[in-house]
Order: sequence, then structure tokens, then C-alpha cells
Amino acid sequence: MLAAAPLTGSAAECKIGKIAELPVTMNGLRPIVTAQINGVDTQFIADSGAFYSTLSPASAAELKLRTTPSNIRVRGITGSTEAGVTTVKEFTLAGVPIRNVQFIVGGSQPARAAGLLGQNVFRLADVEYDLSHGAIRLLKPEGCEKSMLAYWAQNGEPYSVMEIAWATEAQPHTTGTALINGARIHVVFDTGAAYSLLSLRAAERAGVTPDSPGVVKAGLIGGLGARTEQTWVAPVASFKIGDEEVKQTKLRFGDVNLPEADMLIGTDFFLSHRIYVASSQRKLYFTYNGGPVFNLSAGPAAPQAGPAAVANSAAPEAADAPATLAISGAGTAGSPAPAAGVLGAAGEPVTASSAAPPLPSDEPTDAAGFSRRGVAYAARRDFAHAIEDLTRACELAPMEPEYFYQRAEARLGNRQAALASADLDHAIALKPDYVPALVARAALRLNRRDATGDAGGDVLADLDKVNLSVAKEADVRLALGNLYARAGSLEQAIEQYDKWLDAHLQEIRTPEVLASRCRARAMLGQNLDKALADCNRAVKERPQAVVYLDSRGLTYLRLGQYDKALKDYNAVLASLPRNPWALYGRGLVELHDGKTAQGQADIAASKSVDPRVAQEAARRGLTP
Repeated sequence: MLAAAPLTGSAAECKIGKIAELPVTMNGLRPIVTAQINGVDTQFIADSGAFYSTLSPASAAELKLRTTPSNIRVRGITGSTEAGVTTVKEFTLAGVPIRNVQFIVGGSQPARAAGLLGQNVFRLADVEYDLSHGAIRLLKPEGCEKSMLAYWAQNGEPYSVMEIAWATEAQPHTTGTALINGARIHVVFDTGAAYSLLSLRAAERAGVTPDSPGVVKAGLIGGLGARTEQTWVAPVASFKIGDEEVKQTKLRFGDVNLPEADMLIGTDFFLSHRIYVASSQRKLYFTYNGGPVFNLSAGPAAPQAGPAAVANSAAPEAADAPATLAISGAGTAGSPAPAAGVLGAAGEPVTASSAAPPLPSDEPTDAAGFSRRGVAYAARRDFAHAIEDLTRACELAPMEPEYFYQRAEARLGNRQAALASADLDHAIALKPDYVPALVARAALRLNRRDATGDAGGDVLADLDKVNLSVAKEADVRLALGNLYARAGSLEQAIEQYDKWLDAHLQEIRTPEVLASRCRARAMLGQNLDKALADCNRAVKERPQAVVYLDSRGLTYLRLGQYDKALKDYNAVLASLPRNPWALYGRGLVELHDGKTAQGQADIAASKSVDPRVAQEAARRGLTP
């Protein structure tokens, strides 16, 4: 039973009962909760923005669940899709088995997860999101109608409070209002969105457009289906939510469909705050943990599935001056409002030596607790504290491979490749078929080969072991395909892409995989009509991705359709003038057309950017 401080002088005793505590392990900016489906450990993204819990079609097939059609249509920020329904005979969450639980089946495959845990779980009670400590707690307050429910803020720690709308079965989300540059906006608190995101229309109301001074492109964003939309990052003078105001910060905004909101408050905000959603009071309490409020670093290099995923992102420049944060009008009962504090510059990594938050006073007591807090630090790019916590987890549980793998990931983020390699070797020694470590070690060895020419081990042996140990529908087959392709094993890459596409049908990563399969076939010079069909579909579904034209240009080159190849290569180089493959391919086309000087100049330019391109092309029979 937890205690909360009264907001008034009333002597009424407020008690907060804990219904359940869900351990959360951060995967980057994705809060992962492990449950069991019919006795099989299954990972879900804890998604407060999802109205109902879901499974991806591929995960349902992998778990051998029968899906029946329905009239349900699931909507995301960039589109919608039809969905089916499945019934899980036994679903176990927080150690409690529940019989005959229904899940919606549809949408894209979340990265490293089978589906989403939605508001049909989180609206059961008040909810505390304590992601920086690796926990989500379902709570039941008693006698707390007039009490302050940020119960952890007991020693003068400042807190903020804001009103939220009543949650209903039809409108279950946690919603409220905020101010951007003085303009009122409607916000949804959404742990399924890795990055906080403002709609284009709301940004315009706040005086911000893609053409405003200081605005930079920040990549494509996607959710359900294959559609993506452009995003930008813009400087804003003020962002105020509850009693907290962040001045001179930056926000991400995009041309996205948010029919019930102007902004998603994403996991970046949840990691920088401890949040209590008091549905019982229609209020939300939060305290600031330290570090940047919003994550404005570059998104993943390719689309990742999930409710709000940023793709092909260019990192915006960090602000010259750090943002400032002030909390006014709140604070613990009877305490004065605190002075403004300094945040890390937008997008700036937080390290123990600069603007790192202090270690929390409620220290973990076991290896699992140190692990969860460690990966939460890593998600905020505080690698020094992450490694410290994960080292403690490894010491307390030296036979658990997951903790060595997590420390390897943190060490890679901290640019300690040799130490990360040793951790991966140790994790695999403890568990020879440990898929995440095998995939990570193969990628690390390929990175080493690219940098030094020495792969430092048998990459293909690691990949082959994963290939034999996972189900044909497994999402990791996409990573396998990409790694086989990087290792030069294009036939094996195509096999992995085939299996992934068979299981995943139409989702945000489909164009990426089609373009990759097209390129592998073109490099081999085999099945070129299939290659061209893949590339044409990828370009049609994602015309903004000019790199797909490079793969189609190579296919046209193989087919002897030189005019079409030249058109695609010119389009690539208009946006990416130093793309080495497009330069080399255009050089070959120009030499074929008798334009010797231009062709030799383009091939020389390609070699100056990356001499390995000419070597690989020659190995594949692509020579002048």
C-alpha cells in the first residue's frame, strides 16, 4: 500500500493499492512488456495510444492462433487497415493467467514485439508510468479524492498537475491540453509513439510551417500500412503542459492524421518524466527526471513498424543554447514553486559527465531491476549510467545472457565496440542459440569488416544458426536478409526476404523489403522481371525514397534499358550527389552511350567516395 500527501488540511487518509506492476524493458524508445500466450513468452509494446490490444498477423501465425475476419478497421497516424480477431485460450500478464482473451489482429509488425498492449488493459485503474525505472503500475486509490497522487514526490520534489478528459470505452485515451507559443492544442499521451509529434495543422496555428526559419526536414514517418509522411523539426519559443513550461526548445511535427488530437506526447516525454494518470480524479501528475524533454535525434535508417515510427531521418542540429524548464503553481503541498532548471540541448546525448539526471533514490534490489533501469538510461542515451547498472545486473546474475547482450548494446551506443564484442561473445557462450546476440554480433563483425577489412569471425555461421532456429514467420528474417546481403550472400538474402514478405503482406516496411529484394536480384543478374516488378511497386508505394531508384536503375542497366537506367540514376544523384552506386551505374550507362569522358568521370567519382563499390561491381560482372 502506497501513501499520498493530502492537497488540503483534511485529515482523511489516502491509500493507493497496487493491483499489478508490469516490468518494462525499453527497446530504444519502445516500452516492452513480456506476457505469455498459451505458455509462450511474448513481447508487447505498452501502447497507451492503442484503444485495444493487438497482434500482428505474422505473430498470430507464428503463435499458431486462428484469426477470423471482422468488420473492425484499425486506424493509425498515416492510414488504416482491415483487421481480424483471435482468441487466446490463456493470456498471462504480471503472473495472472486470464482465459479466452481476445486480440485484434492487424497492422504492421512492431519492432521486436508481437503486438501492442492497449487501453483495454490500462483503463482498468489509475496508471503510473515509471519508464525510467522500468515499470508500469496499475493502481487503485482509496480515500484520495482531495489528495496529491504523485506519491513519490514527498520531500519537496516539485511536481506538475493537469486536468485530463474522462476516459470512456469509446474514448479510452489519456487526453488533455497544452500550449505551444501560446496556442492551445489538444494532446494524447501515447507510449506507442517513440517520438512526440505535432500535426502540421496545429504547428501552423502555433506559427510554425515547414518554411519557417530554423526548420529542418527530419525524415519520413509511418504507422499502419505502407504509407509514410514527411516530418520536420522546428524551434519553438515555449511548450507548456500542466505547470511545466519548456522554453526555447524544438518540436517534431509532420503531415499526419491525428483526428482526435493535435499532438502525440510520446515515449521520449514519458522517459523524461514520471507520470501518474489519475483517472479517478480526472487529473495527471508528473515530475521531471532530468535530461532533454523531447528526443530529437535521428530516427532509424529505415522504416520501423509501430504506431509512430520515424524513417530516413536527418539529425537536426542541437540548439546552441540549452532549453530551460520551469514548474510553477505546483510543487509538494506547502512548498514554493522551484526555480527554473537547465535541460540538455535538444537532441544532445545525456552523459554522466554533463547533464545526466541523478541516480534515483529508490535503488533496484535485484538483477532484473538494474537491467530495466539500465536499458531505460540507454534509451535516453545516458550510456555511462546504463553501463553501470547493466554491469551490476551481470554481477548479480552472471549466467543470464540477456544482461550481457543489453550491456553490449549500451557499449555500442557508447562507442566501445571491443567491449561490446566481448559481451556478445559471452552471451552466446552462455546460450549458443540466443538470437538477439547472434544477430548483433554478425552486424558488429560486418561493421568491423567495412571499417578495417577484417570481419573478425564467421558472420555466416551466426546468420545460419539464426536461420535454422527461428520460425518462418519471424520478424527477424528481415534483419537476416539485410545482413546476408551485406555479407555478399545474395541468394540467402532473397530467401529471407521471400519468407518475410510471405508472412507480413502489406505494412510500413514492405516497400523497403521489395526494394532490397529487387537489388539483390539485380546484383545477381537473375529473375530481372521479378526484380523490376519489386522495384516498380516499391517506388510507387514510397515515391519519396529516391534510393529505391538506384536499385531500379541497376535493374534497368542489367536489362539493357539504358535510357530508363540513366533517368533513375540522374534522379538519385539530384538528391544524393555522392551516392557511389548511382555514380558508378551512371558511368557505365554513359560509357555504353559513347560518352567516354562523362562515364570515366562518374566512375572515378564513385571510387573516390567508396572504392569498394567498383570492386563489388566487378565481382558481379558490372564492368566498363
